[in-house]
Amino acid sequence: MKTEKNNNQKLSLIGSVSLGTGVMIGAGIFVLMGQIAELVGDLFPIAFVAGALVVGFSSYSYVKFSNAYPSSGGVAKFLTKSYGPGTATGTFSLLMYVSMVVSESLVAGTFGTYTLRLFPNEYEGYASVLGVILIAIAFIVNISGNKLIEATATITAIIKVAGIALLAIAGLLISGLPTISGNYISENSGSLPQGFGFIAALALSILAYKGFTTITNQGGDIKDPHKNVGRSIIISILICTLIYVTLALSVAGGLSIPEIIAAKDYALAAAAKPAFGEGGTFLTIGIAIIATVSGVIASVFSASRLLGMLSRMKQIPNLSRTRNLKNPALIFTVSLAILLTILFDLTRIASIGAIYYLLMDAAIHWGLFRYLRKDVNFNPVIPFIAIVMDIVILSAFVYIKYLNDPFVLIVALIGIVFIILAERLFMESHTDIEGKMHMGMDDDNMN
Repeated sequence: MKTEKNNNQKLSLIGSVSLGTGVMIGAGIFVLMGQIAELVGDLFPIAFVAGALVVGFSSYSYVKFSNAYPSSGGVAKFLTKSYGPGTATGTFSLLMYVSMVVSESLVAGTFGTYTLRLFPNEYEGYASVLGVILIAIAFIVNISGNKLIEATATITAIIKVAGIALLAIAGLLISGLPTISGNYISENSGSLPQGFGFIAALALSILAYKGFTTITNQGGDIKDPHKNVGRSIIISILICTLIYVTLALSVAGGLSIPEIIAAKDYALAAAAKPAFGEGGTFLTIGIAIIATVSGVIASVFSASRLLGMLSRMKQIPNLSRTRNLKNPALIFTVSLAILLTILFDLTRIASIGAIYYLLMDAAIHWGLFRYLRKDVNFNPVIPFIAIVMDIVILSAFVYIKYLNDPFVLIVALIGIVFIILAERLFMESHTDIEGKMHMGMDDDNMN
């Protein structure tokens, strides 16, 4: 009876896909489109296609890992299998965790920005307040259990996918296919080689797809994980690629590049007005609210699961010692997301998230390529190509930020240094006189 009950509480394939697309669509469509257009002009629909190709190579490693080692630890378990217990595993796991929390903050801020389009301009500064309220609501939903999360994700995913598809198709029919000239001159272009801005912009388009990695954290909560985790990853990426590209073409057909950049934090609402009038604007805002609400709920679920697994693996201090708190991993996750929402604007949040994600992503591919050839059946050429892509894109993006917003690099570097030092000190406290680290490495703790 207990086994049957536990199995009934597990996420279905549809529920897993809903959570994955919920995280991806919540951030990618509604805010990153304008930021990417700011870098590449009318090439931004192509940037989403190129980003999907890069993510296609990247997802290969996660699918192979998930099929071999499905668990609630997801990325943390993959890194542990590759690098063993130690500072490297802890550091890259925390980079993944922070990038997930950054995504929560990004989606929450997007919720606030779009919601405020329903109010007069004098309320514009309250976007972060609304974002904090949404994170608090996501906390309440997450403490209510998997069934409520799955029901919420499934219903909202259907509504937003159908709504966004309607907007995209109708927008294309009304506006027609856009003319892509590729002659947009971005800021600081005089200091950059031709095409450099496009490569840098891929860091943001990849960030729009990164929600697929949260599916790997569902291994302990999904039915038939050896098959369904990998299937969920592939299906989610395909769905989001189709939606992103179609909608990007629709926006490009309805607005000029200067108009998209001027409204970059709410570009879809701005694009709906010339095509559909005020009614289209309100419909877009409604869909954005549904998408961002489900995105935050899904992201909080996945990020808190990862942090809890890191605690059980002894990669971070034991959170279970905080007996006065019912779910310390969840509380810490929403607290950090609230802090980021208050402190940073959407552009900087997205930039920090992209940097952290690309670093962690390269570590995942290298771990599979270098250390697990005998344990996992895979084609080594594909993760090697993914590593090269990550390095090239990250380098271009960092240089762009060095030119136009070095503060982002300072904050990202401080965060990385803090994580490395904290992990190193913590690992030393768990190392005996023989140099062995006593970590929770057994499979029972990671499933």
